[in-house]
Amino acid sequence: MKQKFVIVSEYGLHARPATRLVNQAMSFQSEITLTAFNRTVNLKSIMGVMSLGIYNGEVVEISAEGDDAQEAILSLTDFMVAEGLGQVSK
Repeated sequence: MKQKFVIVSEYGLHARPATRLVNQAMSFQSEITLTAFNRTVNLKSIMGVMSLGIYNGEVVEISAEGDDAQEAILSLTDFMVAEGLGQVSK
């Protein structure tokens, strides 16, 4: 499963929300990745996520593969929207 987002947070995906997003991803068994700028990193790695340098207005994609992939995508989508980090993009 995949879901795209437009980053709407004024400061982009900076350290504090990125850490919480990684912790959310770590609660699932599925392999979860974050793609931006044609680079894909493990969403369970804070160093990988921070290495992308994602700012306001960027489009990112979260992908999940595994037994709980659908649950992971729904949970991460809820997190991104509720925390004001991103809006669902087509």
